[in-house]
Amino acid sequence: MQLNANGQWRNQTVVTIFILLGFGDLPQLQILFFLVFLVIYLMTMTENILIVLLIIGDHRLHTPMYFYLGNLSFMEICYASTVIPRILASLQTGDKTISVIGCLAQLYSFGTLAATECYLLAVMSYDRYIAICKPLYYSVLMNARISIQLAIYCWGSGLLGSTVVIALISNWSFCKANEIDHFFCDFPPLRKLACSDTSLAEIALTVVTSIISVFPTTLTLTSYICIINAILRIPTNTGKQKAFSTCSSHLIIVTIFYGSLFAVYLVPSSTNLNKIVSVFYSLLIPLFNPLIYTLRNKEVKRALGRYVGKLVFST
Repeated sequence: MQLNANGQWRNQTVVTIFILLGFGDLPQLQILFFLVFLVIYLMTMTENILIVLLIIGDHRLHTPMYFYLGNLSFMEICYASTVIPRILASLQTGDKTISVIGCLAQLYSFGTLAATECYLLAVMSYDRYIAICKPLYYSVLMNARISIQLAIYCWGSGLLGSTVVIALISNWSFCKANEIDHFFCDFPPLRKLACSDTSLAEIALTVVTSIISVFPTTLTLTSYICIINAILRIPTNTGKQKAFSTCSSHLIIVTIFYGSLFAVYLVPSSTNLNKIVSVFYSLLIPLFNPLIYTLRNKEVKRALGRYVGKLVFST
């Protein structure tokens, strides 16, 4: 029973199960989708786990830059595990249902990781700024203690922001249609299904999103403006290439991550286009990031070569 606008009680079914439609409008491609997502998941886990193990096991990579790279790879493992296993289970069994609690848990995990990545990418850009623009002070400004503190700040800020929003969303009641036209739980489709007041949660989301987006984006842009300015002042082309190679991989990742997020949440587009772009930043970016760093980073390739060499030799 629920009180309506006229002050009268009326019967209303409370939704406890959601249906994630995913790509249900393409049933003939379900097997293909399953195989593609399975390959993506296995490759993503293998690449990121390998990078984490390399950074932990090779003392030459025990620097702030690779410490943050290890955090990023661990985050991509969590990213992939938050979304892809649920998609694979749905494609395999045909069961598209998810409980309200499960949906909120997925939204909480995904939101925390997205916010944390925004902060982490900003800290990584600041690290490159110190390394290129203030190399003499790098060991002081980016020592092990400060690096750990900044990483804790990134994870803590992402966790805090998501906790506030999810705490408000958990008070919503859902009594409308229970179909979510997406392949994972996200804020916009949940808001459409809510039959209670969502204004407080929307205000909180706006505030949290503004903090998460404005500060990291400003720090990232400022850092790279200073980096590019410093690189252009280097007299030799060899020096310019060497300086740019230390931050080019991170710049590519930042561009892809923010570009796909802005395409989903800031640019009006169709639902199908949003789903395609969401697949890109939630599934493909965790796959591409290790490849970008591995292919463009000589230290990572050398560490990988040493690891493979030891493995072959021991075998």
